Parts: sequence; C-alpha cells; structure tokens
Amino acid sequence: MEETSKAEFEIQVNIADATDEELDYFTRQLLSELRELEIESVELTKSGSAPKGSKGEPIAIGSLVISTLPTVLPAVIAVVQSWSSRGQGRTIKFKGRGIEFEGTPEDLERLLAAMEKGKKKK
Repeated sequence: MEETSKAEFEIQVNIADATDEELDYFTRQLLSELRELEIESVELTKSGSAPKGSKGEPIAIGSLVISTLPTVLPAVIAVVQSWSSRGQGRTIKFKGRGIEFEGTPEDLERLLAAMEKGKKKK
C-alpha cells in the first residue's frame, strides 16, 4: 500500500477586538476541537526562543500547525468553519501545501462546499 503524503499547513486565527488572552483561549478551544479528528498532529505554533528563566516553549498566539492526510482536510475545514461561526469578528487564514485562504465563516463555508463538490466529481 502506497503512503499518501501528508498535508502540512498553518491556521491563523483572528478575532476583532480580542485581547491576547482571549485570542489564546479561543485558539486553544479550536485546538481541542481539531484534536478530536483523526489527524496526524495539531499543535500550537512555536515562536522564537523563551525568555531567560521562563518555563516551556513560547507560542505564537492565535496560530496552529496541522499535519494530516489530504483526505481529512474537508473535515478540518468543517470544524474550523463551525468554530468560526460561533463568534463575532472571527476570521481564519489557512496557508500551506496548495491551500491559501483568508476570510470569514461564510467564505470558509463556500470553500468547503466547493471542496465537497469537487470530491463528488471524482
């Protein structure tokens, strides 16, 4: 059986008028929901080096990195679309391996519909 190459991409979350703490909270909420899917990995994006004396690795607030099989991408997008539509002012940016998207929950819903339509044609 031939192994299908994994898709790796980043999701950047933006919430209008959110504090860093609120953005971190909602990003971790999305992370938790994505971990319920059968994907290879999803983690908070690491950023730079930690200040001297601090514990743990620094993260980029509002950013996740995902590694998954391409066949799971529609499920990932569906979870992100559902998450983003539950709050005001939420936008999402996907970037990586043939996918680049930035927009509102409605824009994401149209992308998901187009992906499903393309999947049915095969």
